[in-house]
Amino acid sequence: MGIKPEIAALHPQMTAWRRDIHANPETAFEETRTAAIVAEKLRDFGLEVHQGLAETGVVGRLKAGSGNRAIGLRADMDALDILEKNSFDHRSLHDGKMHACGHDGHTTMLLGAAHYLAQSKKFDGTIYFIFQPAEENEGGARVMIEQGLFEKFPVESVYGMHNVPGIPVGQFAVRPGPMMAAFDIFEITVTGRGSHAAMPHQGVDSVIVASQIVAALQTIASRATDPLDAVVVSITQIHGGDTWNVIPNEVVLRGTCRSFDAKVRDTLEPAIKRIVDGVCAAHGANAAVWYERRYPATINTAAETESAAAAAAGVVGAASVDNNPTPMMGSEDFAYMLNERPGCYIWVGNGPGDGGCMLHNPHYDFNDEILPIGASYWATLAESLLPITSR
Repeated sequence: MGIKPEIAALHPQMTAWRRDIHANPETAFEETRTAAIVAEKLRDFGLEVHQGLAETGVVGRLKAGSGNRAIGLRADMDALDILEKNSFDHRSLHDGKMHACGHDGHTTMLLGAAHYLAQSKKFDGTIYFIFQPAEENEGGARVMIEQGLFEKFPVESVYGMHNVPGIPVGQFAVRPGPMMAAFDIFEITVTGRGSHAAMPHQGVDSVIVASQIVAALQTIASRATDPLDAVVVSITQIHGGDTWNVIPNEVVLRGTCRSFDAKVRDTLEPAIKRIVDGVCAAHGANAAVWYERRYPATINTAAETESAAAAAAGVVGAASVDNNPTPMMGSEDFAYMLNERPGCYIWVGNGPGDGGCMLHNPHYDFNDEILPIGASYWATLAESLLPITSR
């Protein structure tokens, strides 16, 4: 592999950094300790450090040579509200919070790259190391942008990376176009007329109406959308009723929509409202639909994807880079950054994910074996995008 020797030598330290962050997880906009560690290390490496965007965000600035080009490299820092089920020494010290998505590893890999690049300075231009809070659900990237990320730190392109269990160690996957889906959420409150369970004819059964809505919503993907356009509509919560012998007056449904194409996404909210209204009308019930657009789709631009794939190949070899992976229906708030600047989001293999150790699983742990691979990718990418020319 084309792992930088200096980064390989840093592996034990990176492992210690990663396990310390894992043991001290912090969720959205509460990454105070993590941000302080990141800022301290960047300063120790010799970077100019800026703090405070999106409350706990950290941006490190590193300049070399006389070039005026600039790129952004981004890692997320937040953990999840999950009770960790692991028993190793670096398990979470805070019950109910856990690094179950590998953001501890993402932060560490970018720190390792910053350490190497600050020492070697084998590039010509400016690198902004963006350590972002609140990727999970709360849109920390959007908040950083709204608070002036790219005005304060102007970049020509921006890059992100995520580990993926199931992709072998020593492999990357990347493609131009969609990598991750858009993410929307909704809530449907169905109101009928409560009644005794033995006398349903005296009421309007909100449970029956809600059940038919759940089934009917699946026709959005199967009948209302082009079969070649990927859409997922999932009901993830059903709440209604308090006892055995009462048909409740109200049932609440909650769920998510996933899509890649913006035009398809625009059809989902109207389709849900149309179906809900139709089913309710048929039964004499009423419903209120609340719909919120969360993350946009993560769309890689072609030229930047080519650069990212070449950098990955420089680390693991071209044969170990999948240039046409199947996009994921999961979502990623790095999409907000890609809406503002061209760039690329790449997946790095985290190993098989045995024993249920997939993302967002209480037994998950980031694979420390890949720390030098990811850090070397960042370093190779930066050096290739900002090459030293004769002076």
